[in-house]
Amino acid sequence: MHPATPAPADEPTQHNGSLPAAGWNRRHLLRMLAGTAIAVPAAGLLAACGGEEEPAVDPKAPVTVSFFWWGGEARAKLTEEALKLYTSKHPNVTITPTWQAFTGYYDKLATISAGGNAPDIFQIDDNGLAEYAGRNVTLDLSKYTANKKIDVSKHPESLTKYGQLGGKQVAIATGENTPAIIFDKTKLTELGIEAPQIGWTYEQIITWGAGVTTKAGGKYWGLMDPSSDYKALWLWLRAQGKEFYDGPKIAFSEADLTAWFQLWVDARTKGATPPADICHEAVTGSVATQLVVTKKAAVSFMWSNQLSEMQKATKNDLGMTAYPGDPKGQWARASTYWAASRTTKAPDVVADIINFLVNDVEAGKILGVDRGLPNNLDVRKAVSDALTDQKMKDTVTFENEITPKFGPAPAPPPKGHSGLRNTLRDIAETVSYGKQTPAAAAKQFFTEAAAALA
Repeated sequence: MHPATPAPADEPTQHNGSLPAAGWNRRHLLRMLAGTAIAVPAAGLLAACGGEEEPAVDPKAPVTVSFFWWGGEARAKLTEEALKLYTSKHPNVTITPTWQAFTGYYDKLATISAGGNAPDIFQIDDNGLAEYAGRNVTLDLSKYTANKKIDVSKHPESLTKYGQLGGKQVAIATGENTPAIIFDKTKLTELGIEAPQIGWTYEQIITWGAGVTTKAGGKYWGLMDPSSDYKALWLWLRAQGKEFYDGPKIAFSEADLTAWFQLWVDARTKGATPPADICHEAVTGSVATQLVVTKKAAVSFMWSNQLSEMQKATKNDLGMTAYPGDPKGQWARASTYWAASRTTKAPDVVADIINFLVNDVEAGKILGVDRGLPNNLDVRKAVSDALTDQKMKDTVTFENEITPKFGPAPAPPPKGHSGLRNTLRDIAETVSYGKQTPAAAAKQFFTEAAAALA
C-alpha cells in the first residue's frame, strides 16, 4: 500500500514493516536495520575452516532485504508493484520498501548508513555516487556484471560506465534521462503565446518569459529562476565549451558564476521570474511544489522523466523541451542508480533484485520511464511499445529525438558534489533575495567549494 498523500519532505514513508515512518531515532534505526537486514540459517554463514569448504546457503531460505528510495506518490506505487512482482517469483524473499521525498533523502541515508548499516538496496544519483563509493558504503558489483548475474550486455556502454568509479562497478543505472524544461501548454495556449523551442538561448527564453508575465497581467510569471539549479548552470557552462568539474576541482571561474547570477538578477528585473519567496517554494526539486504544478509560472526546470509525474499533479496539459542553449551541452545521463550496501548479508539476492529491475520486461513495463528510459534496449522497446501513459510516450519521443544532438557525457561528479549543489542553492538564494551581489556570492561559493572538494 502506498500512502494517500506524499510523505513530508523530511519524513520517510513506511511500508510492510520496514524502516519507521516517524521518530527517526538514530540508535533505533541502526539496531532495526541491522536486525532486519537478512534472515539466513546460521550454517550458511559459517566460514570454512580446517580446509573444509564453506557450507552452501539454502537458496530457498527466508531472506529479508531493505530497500530505500526517494520520489513521489506515483513512483512509490510503480516501484512497489515491480518489487511485488519479484517476490511473487521468489516467495522466500521479503522486501521492506521505504521511500520519502528527495528533500532530506541524503541526510537520512547518511544517518542510517552510519556504522555500516546502509539499506541493502538504495537509490542514488550522480550527486552522491562518488561520495558513497568513496566512503566504502557501496557494494562492488563488478563480479556480478562480469558473470552476468547483473546482465549489462544490452545496456548502452556509456550508462554502464557512468556507474563505475575507481575500476569498480559501484552502481547500476536505473535508466537514461536528460534535463528538460516542463511548460504549461494549456496556459500558453490561453495566453496566445508560442511554446519554448529547442535551441533558444537563455537571453531568448528570458525575453519570452517576460512576455508571458506581461501578457498574464503580472500575477503569473514566465519562468522559474534556475540560478540555484546546478544542472542549469552546468549546461549553461557546457554550451560555452566549459565544464563544471575537472576531476575533483571546479573547472569554471568566479567570473563565470558572477555572470550566471547576474543573468537571473536581470531576468527578475525584467519580470521574467517571480519574486524570490515564490521561487523558494520550488528550489528543493519536489514535483508537488514546482511552479508549473502550482500554476505560478509557465516553465519549470526539471528532468525529462518527471513529465509524467508532474502531469498527474495538475489538470493543465504539460509539454517538454530542452534546456536553453545548444543541445550539444546536454548529455544522456544515468537518471538514478541502484546501489547495494557493502555490508548486506545477502549480496547474491541483492544483485538478483537489481538485475530483475533493470532487465525483466514485465518489471520494465510496470516502471515505465519514471526513472528514465530503461537501460536494456530490448526492455526499452517493449516498454515504449506498451506505454499507455501519454506523457511517458512523450518522454520517449523527446529522448529519441534529442539524444543525437547531445555532446559527450562528462565524468560523474566528484566526492563532495552532493553537498556542493546545496551550497550553490543556498548561495544563489542570497542573490535572489538581494542579500548579496552576484560577485560576492560567487566569491563565497568558491571559498566553500574549495573546502567541500578538498
